[in-house]
Amino acid sequence: MEFVLDPPRGVGPLRLGMTTDEACGALETLGRLTPTAHGELAVHLPSGLGFSVGFGVGSTRDRVNAIEVWRPQEHDLVRYHDVDVFGLPAPEVVKRLRHHVEIVSNEDDDGFTARKLYLALWRPFAADDDRDEEQGHFFQSVLLARPGYDDTPAEAVARLAAGGEPGY
Repeated sequence: MEFVLDPPRGVGPLRLGMTTDEACGALETLGRLTPTAHGELAVHLPSGLGFSVGFGVGSTRDRVNAIEVWRPQEHDLVRYHDVDVFGLPAPEVVKRLRHHVEIVSNEDDDGFTARKLYLALWRPFAADDDRDEEQGHFFQSVLLARPGYDDTPAEAVARLAAGGEPGY
């Protein structure tokens, strides 16, 4: 299967801003629902490709504010524009994504984030020169979230003051 990352809207049948019931229905079109340790809803395809949704807090607690997709072990393709985010080595993914969006390395891990879109790629450690070390050589997950997802309180106030939407 092929899934296209479409920030800030979603991926596949999953959309940011969906209600809990809508998210359950969308996930069930992909496979059997399983809750995560953090109470999120998740689905794992036979290929190993996984999807989970997270919900907002406060008045938006019943709305999807983040969608995470995990690297498949085989076959499934997840892409943003023309970039296969799990099938290419992490440095190549970053290089190609930079043709479409500004992306910066994260200070606290070996991932990268396109803040304008809120598209975040993660791997547990960098092993750019060792193809056999898949967890470090390839990205292991990608997160799509609403703009404002990780705003500080001051950034959230500024976003609302400028007429933007709150992060879900």
